[in-house]
Amino acid sequence: MTEVVPRLAGVEADVQGLVEAHMETLLGVRFLASEYGTGSVHGGRIDSLGLDENGSPVIVEYKRGTDAGVINQGLFYLSWLMDHRAEFEQLVRDRLGATAASQVLWSGPRLICIAGDYTRYDVHAVREHRRSIDLVRYRLFGNDLLGLETVASINGGLPAPRRARCLSVAQAASDIQGAAMAELAATVDEVLLGLGDGVNRVERKQYRAYQRLRNFACVCPPQRTKLLVYLKINPADIGLVPGFTRDVSGLGHHGTGDLEVQLRSARDVERAQDLFRASYAAA
Repeated sequence: MTEVVPRLAGVEADVQGLVEAHMETLLGVRFLASEYGTGSVHGGRIDSLGLDENGSPVIVEYKRGTDAGVINQGLFYLSWLMDHRAEFEQLVRDRLGATAASQVLWSGPRLICIAGDYTRYDVHAVREHRRSIDLVRYRLFGNDLLGLETVASINGGLPAPRRARCLSVAQAASDIQGAAMAELAATVDEVLLGLGDGVNRVERKQYRAYQRLRNFACVCPPQRTKLLVYLKINPADIGLVPGFTRDVSGLGHHGTGDLEVQLRSARDVERAQDLFRASYAAA
């Protein structure tokens, strides 16, 4: 047996290059640009720009070790980004096409900081900002392995009280198919938000995403008799049950995930608990 000792990168650029080359796999973010210049007035360069699974603009900043300036630097660039929406949308159009550019979600821009470590003051500081910020610690193991660990994940804005949030979900469902589906939608919302710390919910017109750095569940608006949830689980790894779980890899649908779970009752939610946890853990 040989111990594989965790280590920091030799230089910051090594981390940046590795993450940018595999950004969608590691972070669920489509890569747009590296070292993006912010012009003569701001006089800076954004380490990485991207677009996440829900269409939110993403800034990624890297530091080799512990650096208290990484959060402030990222927030500075996030402010620049919000003032240059047209420029960002043109970048998305050039890289990903007109459809992606038309669906950019400006209500939820994100900052992801990847560094060797953070202080307790860093973790406290992000909780004081009304921005979506993820603090991610990295480690290299030997020459072949990279570990990423979420230290803190803060959703932008002040969270609504749990009761108000559930009433909103219930009201939306009631407009479609009555009290039974309203209660089911509220139950699923509670379960997914309660899986652990750092779960963020992102509202899109076509679906509601539950995110832990990456999406782990997407819930579509209720149909007449069922609620569809899409999870980040390989359908080949589980035994599919007709009428309950379905392989939708390669099939078009709103949200992300290859496993479709069909919920019709509270009992179905109970049956789906292990699948919810597995998807949450994978994210």
